[in-house]
Amino acid sequence: MRSPLQGSGLAVALLYGMATNSPVLAEPAPAESSAIFKAAGFKKGARGHYVRCVEETPSASSTPGRIELTDLNRDGQPEAWVTEGSLFCYGNTAEFFVLVTKDAGGWRTLIESTGIPRVLITGHDGWPGIEVGGPGFGKFPVYRWNGRAYVLRL
Repeated sequence: MRSPLQGSGLAVALLYGMATNSPVLAEPAPAESSAIFKAAGFKKGARGHYVRCVEETPSASSTPGRIELTDLNRDGQPEAWVTEGSLFCYGNTAEFFVLVTKDAGGWRTLIESTGIPRVLITGHDGWPGIEVGGPGFGKFPVYRWNGRAYVLRL
């Protein structure tokens, strides 16, 4: 199963924005990208890409960190999906994501998880629920906004 966040380019970003009913924003400037990656726990690797998991030998299954900006709660402040792919680090799911938001203090983490995020239609206080999927057919965990933070609801 491919993530709606996987891939690059404007077409993927536009489709993601339409699928989640959240506006997709332009790519961040380099300094802003560095701040987003830092807030998400990523570091610049030897090849100049941002990574969170350091594989001993990068493989074809590895994709370095990437950022997609959006405004999930439509408050005019950006949120960013920061994702990385690796079978070595994340098993069969092969995806890891961090959702960060920008407020007066800078970028901060809202959710981080191994899995593939899916923004739900339902939510609370303008924040949508987020289901974390992966391989299999079982019930996947859902994060819900409780007014201050995302909390796991099984």
